[in-house]
Amino acid sequence: MLKNLKKIAWGRVILVLAVLVLLGGGVYGTYFFYNKYQELKKNPTMATQLETDRLKADVGKLMDLPADEEPTIATVLDKEKLKDQDFFKTAENGDKLLAYIKAKEAILYRPSTNKIVKVAPIYINANDTSSTGGTTTDTSLANTNSSTKTDD
Repeated sequence: MLKNLKKIAWGRVILVLAVLVLLGGGVYGTYFFYNKYQELKKNPTMATQLETDRLKADVGKLMDLPADEEPTIATVLDKEKLKDQDFFKTAENGDKLLAYIKAKEAILYRPSTNKIVKVAPIYINANDTSSTGGTTTDTSLANTNSSTKTDD
């Protein structure tokens, strides 16, 4: 009978320890993600920079990128609005546009398949407004970099 009591006591101790470990993990996770949220709230450009760095690393594995400038990043939100533009004919929602203005190069990258969809030169018009192949991109691309200018 004493053996059974020891077995039951150890079972309860293990159960209590497991519950405490799970609670501790939950509290730590909540604390960790709350702090990350507060950091992003204080510095919203940090999220943009992290995404830009990640995209540059991913695309940089597939091709050489201009080293002397930061790209302007935009996301394809509505491919239907872009289907008439040659550069975006094969674009899908969620594709990323990396525009290197000084290098005059535009790269359409698909993160879901980790492939470069298209690369084309950027032509700068007289108003110093960037566009890809002379197309308008403001209504169907979301800029994640505030330095982008688009044609109206």
